[in-house]
Amino acid sequence: MQAKRTIFPNKLLPYLLLAPQLAVTLVFFIWPAAQAVKSSFEREDPFGFRTTFIWFENYQRLFADPGYVNALWVTGVFAISVTLFSMSLSLVLAVAVNRVLRTNRIYTTLLVWPYAVAPVVVGILWWFMFNPTIGIAPYLLRGLGIGWNHRVNGEQAMLLVIIAASWKQISYNFLFFVAGLQSVPQSLSEAAAIDGAGPMKRFWTIIFPLLSPTSFFLLIVNINYAMFDTFGIIDATTSGGPGQATNILVYKVYADGFLGLNIGSSAAQSVVLMLIVIALTVVQFRYVERRVQY
Repeated sequence: MQAKRTIFPNKLLPYLLLAPQLAVTLVFFIWPAAQAVKSSFEREDPFGFRTTFIWFENYQRLFADPGYVNALWVTGVFAISVTLFSMSLSLVLAVAVNRVLRTNRIYTTLLVWPYAVAPVVVGILWWFMFNPTIGIAPYLLRGLGIGWNHRVNGEQAMLLVIIAASWKQISYNFLFFVAGLQSVPQSLSEAAAIDGAGPMKRFWTIIFPLLSPTSFFLLIVNINYAMFDTFGIIDATTSGGPGQATNILVYKVYADGFLGLNIGSSAAQSVVLMLIVIALTVVQFRYVERRVQY
């Protein structure tokens, strides 16, 4: 049965309906992006009275800066760690409670709450729990003979921001994995069980391949989340320190542009970050998607 097609007698009406969305896209996305590209080729004097066009000098200085190279490395470690940790733990939790959730929908509603918490609130929450002076986590770790002070230890600071960022994203991944597991036909798993396949073999040979569309979608979402939406967590927990150990790219853009007032360098970093995300997305859809079974 074909859906009824709506025909507008006035040819201007479709354009008028699209105009608000196009205006929002132009004002809040296209125009700022164009300004960032323009500013990346310019240099302003300290008082902002004079702007000089300097071609690619901002980019040359950027890649010659050891601090920016360090930020690239830190961002890679942070994004990969958050993505792997949050997706792995979410999948384990989804598999463990899949059978229980079929009789308890309230549980799924409660688990989405951490995702609704603002990133800066998540950062403050974990900052309190791992505060070396008043936090409960350092107190328990001292009982095990482990000293914790993320203010001076870069590895501990990185571990803290990874845990905080992953905790916020686990509930989101969990719900998608549960929905994916519930869409897998039970008859396939039951047939494999009759043939003698154990639980692990049934999961890796039947269930996990059927979850590949969900896993591929979450892979893209989690990488973009770790690279862009974790600014509030970094700012509230470590502010990029100690010694730039947690200074990811998006936080360095803010620090150089708004704190250091180096608009040209900050704009160049924004353009590089945008190109990195575009390249990652193209690679994922060009090569990784081929292994996805829809």
